[in-house]
Amino acid sequence: MHVNRNNSSQESIRQSYMFSKRSLEIDPFIVMQLVQRANEFEAAGKTVVHFEVGEPDFETAEPVIMAAKSAIDLGRTKYTVALGVPELRDRISQYYLDQGVIVDSNRIVITSGASGGLTLLAALLLNPEDELLITDPGYPCNDVFARLVGARPRPINVDAENRFQPTFSDFVDAWGVNTRAALLASPGNPTGTMLDQKDLAAMAGFARESGGAVILDEIYQGLHHRPVAYSTGLAVSDNLFILNSFSKYFGMTGWRLGWVVVPEEAIDPITKLAQNLFISPNAPAQYGALAAFDDQALATYEARREIFAQRAVLMADGLKRLGFQIPVTPDGAFYHYVDASHTGMTSRDFCWRLMDEFQVAVTPGSDFGVHNADRYARFAYTRASDAIEEGLARIAKALAAWGINT
Repeated sequence: MHVNRNNSSQESIRQSYMFSKRSLEIDPFIVMQLVQRANEFEAAGKTVVHFEVGEPDFETAEPVIMAAKSAIDLGRTKYTVALGVPELRDRISQYYLDQGVIVDSNRIVITSGASGGLTLLAALLLNPEDELLITDPGYPCNDVFARLVGARPRPINVDAENRFQPTFSDFVDAWGVNTRAALLASPGNPTGTMLDQKDLAAMAGFARESGGAVILDEIYQGLHHRPVAYSTGLAVSDNLFILNSFSKYFGMTGWRLGWVVVPEEAIDPITKLAQNLFISPNAPAQYGALAAFDDQALATYEARREIFAQRAVLMADGLKRLGFQIPVTPDGAFYHYVDASHTGMTSRDFCWRLMDEFQVAVTPGSDFGVHNADRYARFAYTRASDAIEEGLARIAKALAAWGINT
């Protein structure tokens, strides 16, 4: 009898893998499941209206593309220093100065996207069993970064009456003996709202006095739809660890480039972490990003910001006509956090039925936490006006088909 020893060996290997608890405990990213379903419909020849993913429909600005191509042609494709090319760090420093804030370029670290930056900050600030305060609702992956370093996420429930942001009182009440950091966002995802200026200053001071830190996620900085009290948290307090990205305002999602701003005393340890975890950010992307601050590129981004503001109004007006409630008007980003409870369904059921029956992709609130998650859904206005109108028309048909009064 012939025995296929290779197959037997392979089967043994397959059965021997033991995956880490942290990898098995990570919740699925619901929006990515929706994207996968949308891809299946589109592969079958159907048109899907995308209100789910926080990715602008605009292409990368031409100056950025040309600068990256030039860098490749010039052979600038080797490792850079771990903290990023000095020219880009200097240019980001100037970007802050243009906003009236002095930030030494030595405090700026270029990262492999905001996710790379958050990986560095979690490793820098958190020990096993430490607590990281996060908001609920909030960005789905925030708790994962804490768990990856053995820390524990501790949610602060936020509601519409405080614009889905924690107050200073909420912050102090949540801060415990094991809390070492808080991860806040302004403007936030999924709500698009900003932290109150006085609350932010008080939180930063309290955390510092308590031996901890506040990480402020500013990846939607610049995408403001109305006047705001501050352009960056660094104008409010210097006791902040800033997380930023070239993905949203600068429209460079696939380039995977971001930056963090840290205190001077953090430069040595974060340098060692960056060297070991990432070696360096993508070289051509960094040289391309230099051009993101050119006048031509900035004019493009400002024009797009105005378009997002127009889309926000178009979508909000349409959803309200269909009986949805938008409890807070976003300050920025490109999302409406919408109360869909009048449908009589959980937001998860509503979103999946909308996708499966009418091919409109919307993200349920359960992707952003558990607090009142069944009531809310996130609608992204990252598509052109005609797509928004088509999506609203399909939702109207869905509600009529389901017998829901608007």
